[in-house]
Amino acid sequence: MRFQLLGPLSITDGRDVVVLPPSKPTSLLAALLVRPGEVVPTDRLRQAVWGEEQPATAKAALQSCVLRLRRLFAKYDIEEQSVVAVAGGYRLPADGDTLDLLHFRGLVSRAAAAGESELPLLRTALGLWRGPLLANVPSALIHRDEVPRLVEERLRVLERVCEIQLAQGRCREVLVDLWEATRTHPEHEGFAAQLMRALYRVGRQIEALAEYRRIRTHLRDELGVDPGAELQSLELAILRGAEPRGPASEATPLTLTPHGSPAAGDATADDPAAQHGRTASAGPVTPGGGRLSPGPADPPGPRLPHVPGFTGRTREAAHLVSHLSGGGRSDGRADAAPVIAVISGGPGMGKTALALHAAQLVADRYPAGGVLLRLTGPDGRPRPADEAAAELRSLLPAGASRGSCLVILDDVVHPDQARGLLDVSGCGAVVVTSRLGLAALVATHGPAVLQLGALSPQESYALLTAVLGHERVAAEATAARTLTDTCGHVPLALRIVAARLLTRPKLRLADYAAWVRRDLPARLALPDDPRMSVPLALDGALDRLPTPLADAHLRLARLNGQITGPAAAAALSVPETHAEELLERLLDTGLLDEEQPGTLRMNTLFRAHALRRAARAGDIPQTVGSPARRALPSGAT
Repeated sequence: MRFQLLGPLSITDGRDVVVLPPSKPTSLLAALLVRPGEVVPTDRLRQAVWGEEQPATAKAALQSCVLRLRRLFAKYDIEEQSVVAVAGGYRLPADGDTLDLLHFRGLVSRAAAAGESELPLLRTALGLWRGPLLANVPSALIHRDEVPRLVEERLRVLERVCEIQLAQGRCREVLVDLWEATRTHPEHEGFAAQLMRALYRVGRQIEALAEYRRIRTHLRDELGVDPGAELQSLELAILRGAEPRGPASEATPLTLTPHGSPAAGDATADDPAAQHGRTASAGPVTPGGGRLSPGPADPPGPRLPHVPGFTGRTREAAHLVSHLSGGGRSDGRADAAPVIAVISGGPGMGKTALALHAAQLVADRYPAGGVLLRLTGPDGRPRPADEAAAELRSLLPAGASRGSCLVILDDVVHPDQARGLLDVSGCGAVVVTSRLGLAALVATHGPAVLQLGALSPQESYALLTAVLGHERVAAEATAARTLTDTCGHVPLALRIVAARLLTRPKLRLADYAAWVRRDLPARLALPDDPRMSVPLALDGALDRLPTPLADAHLRLARLNGQITGPAAAAALSVPETHAEELLERLLDTGLLDEEQPGTLRMNTLFRAHALRRAARAGDIPQTVGSPARRALPSGAT
């Protein structure tokens, strides 16, 4: 029998796995296993099991808990191991055959002297990790003191694996691991540096620089420090077009210091630099030992919301960052027009998330901060123009110079809504998000245009991996792809299923996918947040449309597959020219996708919603009239 510590605490005989229930004996077992073979003091064991609320008869209670643990061992025929009582505490003998943590460390030690076999051995070691560490152990002490130490061991191995692949020139291959690592551990400078080098070496310089901006913003916001010397030198090398070099330890095999005092030269757990993957000595320090961090030249302005774990949209994000980098304070002209970008797409496609993500990456160019202004009310109707303009002026910092602030106009429903806000003083860049194409605004102001559809299957899979972890998704790769297909590769739906699965670590992806499909899309919703609901998002999108246009969408859902003008005319019982007009307007709303000129398709998730809504309504008009255009408060039609 073997204990599995590198995931939920469990026992296995090599075929079957028993995940232990959250209990006091489980906490006791974890406290012994994280220090295998060592004498763990009774005081620490009691704290691991009961925390600060010690029982009145603490000694007897611990002895009773040990007895329950021994009974558990007997239940599963674990005869070769036992909890040994010694002076001052207890000890649980273990080796690489009986504890996966020691097997992991043994593989890492072997890899250090294995030469060309180092990489496969380290890969095997990483494969022992099976998801959220000790998720079933209800001990605050274990999660506070032990879990971070164990996670750090895994990160050091993963960083070494990525370094080997970079040294071997396998830059495209290593990108998969590095995207996941940098999004799961956004403060880790080592992974960020590796990702920047890999991106640069495959010709993606803009994305490499965007990664530097991402971690710089994260470190400033969360820790109040700037990136270390390695990252700063790496950015400079990329800007100059020089070949980015790896760290000095690039060819040094990895060794682990499992516990106790750090080895000479290692960063300690108390050093903030060590906690995000930076060498402790990097960067200038004050006489008192603190790190110097140059402050911004301008006073900080309002901050935009952070987008945690942003994944995918690599090409679109790079294009938007490049465009926005042309504005801001560097322009220097008081009469300079703001840089404008329009992001359009159907409901749930991540328009706002992309705008916020890009804004974070170019924050240094807009010292007065950023403003997010929503231009629709809770009912989906456009806000009055004077009300929106007044709120925008109140949100901009007083005395902001021209071009020093970035503004996101969210959920614009008509070009006139945006036009009236483009000349507000202080705006250096304006990003407009809308479910409509806003062709009239594009015609008059020539912004950068990004149209978002569903994610690619690869991006959808990467999103699930970034949230749930590589081990859990890879263990059910087929079920994960089924789940992304079920979600229609729509970012909102993927975020919802990922959140559900993250709170249910024992739930199999295949079981959850089957459960979702039985009532699609009604089960793509989170009960504690109405904004995280696919049915509500799609209902809101249809409710905004004129009734004839919404009816046309419901009737077109009956066409399973490609939608052409003649097919739509037959389904809608209207002349073909009228059908083509309706298709054009639905395409503009993002509810249809264009496969090629003259051929459209409805997203599978949108189609499931439309069929369900039509069935709920009981009937759809046999003919579809001409949609009337709604008037805005501004009077535009």
